[in-house]
Amino acid sequence: MMHKIVNIFPTPIYVAKREIEATTVELEDIKSIIEKASVPTGYIISSRKDTHIFDTKLNSLKEFCELHINIYVNEIISPKNTELDFYITQSWLNIVHPGESHPIHCHTNSIISGIFYVSTVEGDAIQFYDPGSLMKNRTEIEMLEATIWNAPVQNLDIHKNELILFPSWLGHGVTRNASTTTDRISIAFNVFIKGSIGEEARMTELVL
Repeated sequence: MMHKIVNIFPTPIYVAKREIEATTVELEDIKSIIEKASVPTGYIISSRKDTHIFDTKLNSLKEFCELHINIYVNEIISPKNTELDFYITQSWLNIVHPGESHPIHCHTNSIISGIFYVSTVEGDAIQFYDPGSLMKNRTEIEMLEATIWNAPVQNLDIHKNELILFPSWLGHGVTRNASTTTDRISIAFNVFIKGSIGEEARMTELVL
């Protein structure tokens, strides 16, 4: 008997490579952020004293991210209202020291989340978690072999100068930094919208 498996409701993970290396000014900006605004969170070092770094620094990198946010919006979300403004809300810098990792989390009050990797090491990956695997009272059956259909976690290799965009509801974490000498440095950000969504006639209109 013939059968097939159909992939329904796939989750988009958008990856873009920045072809140019970071400029001297950008590296100085990143160094300044690390020195002046970094605080420990228990797992990593994060610039939580400055969560709007794109507002004052790294203009060219912000433009690169905004370019690909627009492509993500047009090709994946494809909004009917073309006047919606998808904009970066908060942006911050993360440092994962050798031997450290970042546990599963998701980003609330956001539609799209992004991570740009300033520095990575061989074997670095970001982990994405199947939302179904995080449900309470779920049935757990031991797997003979992990596949794209049953694995609760999927690893995506990450590289220097790479941007990743994904839905903000998607749970994710960072694997352990296996290097003994090199920090993993990334810039993360969230994206929300300005404009009108929903319909007045259906009593769903929301003006943001």
